[in-house]
Amino acid sequence: MHCNVPCNAASGHDRGRAPRPASPGRSTDDRPARPRRGPSRRSDRRDSVPRVPEIRSTVAPNGLPVHRIALPGTRTLTALVAFDAGARTERPDENGIAHFLEHLVFKGGEIYDDYRKVNETAERMGGVLNAYTSHSLVAFHITVRAESAEPALDLLTDFAGRPHVDADELDKERGVVIQEIARYHDQPAALAEMLVDEATFGDHPLGRPVLGPEEHLRTFTRDQVLAFRDRRWSGRTGGAFLVGDVGSLPDDDRLHELFARFPDVAPDGPADPVPAARTEVVVQERDTNQSHLRFTYRPDLDASDPAVRSALTIYGTLLGGSMGSRLFDEIREQRGLAYSVSASAWSIGDALQLQLSAGLDSSKCLEAYARMREIVAELHEDGPTEEEVERARAYAAGRLVLAFENSGAVARHAATQAIVHGQSLDPDDAIAGLDAVTFDAVREVAARVDPDAAAVACVGPHAAGDFGWSR
Repeated sequence: MHCNVPCNAASGHDRGRAPRPASPGRSTDDRPARPRRGPSRRSDRRDSVPRVPEIRSTVAPNGLPVHRIALPGTRTLTALVAFDAGARTERPDENGIAHFLEHLVFKGGEIYDDYRKVNETAERMGGVLNAYTSHSLVAFHITVRAESAEPALDLLTDFAGRPHVDADELDKERGVVIQEIARYHDQPAALAEMLVDEATFGDHPLGRPVLGPEEHLRTFTRDQVLAFRDRRWSGRTGGAFLVGDVGSLPDDDRLHELFARFPDVAPDGPADPVPAARTEVVVQERDTNQSHLRFTYRPDLDASDPAVRSALTIYGTLLGGSMGSRLFDEIREQRGLAYSVSASAWSIGDALQLQLSAGLDSSKCLEAYARMREIVAELHEDGPTEEEVERARAYAAGRLVLAFENSGAVARHAATQAIVHGQSLDPDDAIAGLDAVTFDAVREVAARVDPDAAAVACVGPHAAGDFGWSR
């Protein structure tokens, strides 16, 4: 139930698309292997970081991997179970069904057989219960005090592993999701995010909104929803991630008994491959004083290489991921063209994306757009400075260290690493990967971002023809 913003803060349920990770490291995809460190340009850089004391993995009888990731110094446990069953795996007439199913399972399972029992049981444990759907994944998670680990797992695996998907609840919940879709269309920033996906990927699952269109939600049947679940929720392409203080977890037999509540489903095969890069312009004209601008580059880089992903994260940080970045300094501070401007980079598994964003006075939109593209071109031609790379590397790695103080952030990172990339779950490897990025690697990334190849989206009083650009 993640949206870009919470849908129901009181209940802790966010029912919508999962937010892309925040800059500077929008990528939750970090270096998997312990890097071989070469000579450092910084004499004070640490040669190593503290290691997570234990990552141990087993497999439940239904083929679901169960990963325990011990974090020292925390009193919480996050349990997250995820599947390769996001919006990217939907057929055209199913768009929105992955997210709709995510909502429906919260209506109850066999033991906790209605939504009140699910919510109230979580609250009695002092737990935070949530879920999210993205293009890549659907995931359910609960964070509790460590001593409540077993009852929390009993709750999570009951309603998520064997939900009723009651027909009456389906009809009620479809109205809720339709309201959610309407809310997103009323928020120009959220709409701009959906439009840039369309501009970037066109009529491909990655170009369709995670929430789906309203007309689909009005027609989904219970049989359709269950058919999608039976096709995509395979334990062999998913995983369970138990992160934090793992000392109170039950033994392997009991863990496997709980996670075996998810059905044993044969894998349905991979999602459609990423389409060729596009340079479309999609504009929704609105008579407003504010414009919301997004444009995306797909650099020709190896998305499977964790070192490349780390270097792209550093590039995105120095471009627009901090208050010291080029975009923030020039577009906001020097020129006063935008109240919000940023850049961020992330991986969708088989492709990389770099997105620039701005929210600004409509009268300044086209000037800001042109200058933002010029800055990308300048980096392409001249590269960054060594000082920029050094500062961005320290900032990005520091932000990741702070994020990984939270067991939920580590669980979400591990799910992406395991399911989307098939690579290391160790959060310390992700931090070390950023620390290991060299100036030359970032310079190479900058040179591979084609400044002429952007897909553009905007919500505001503009036309598509306004967004032409040439050097």
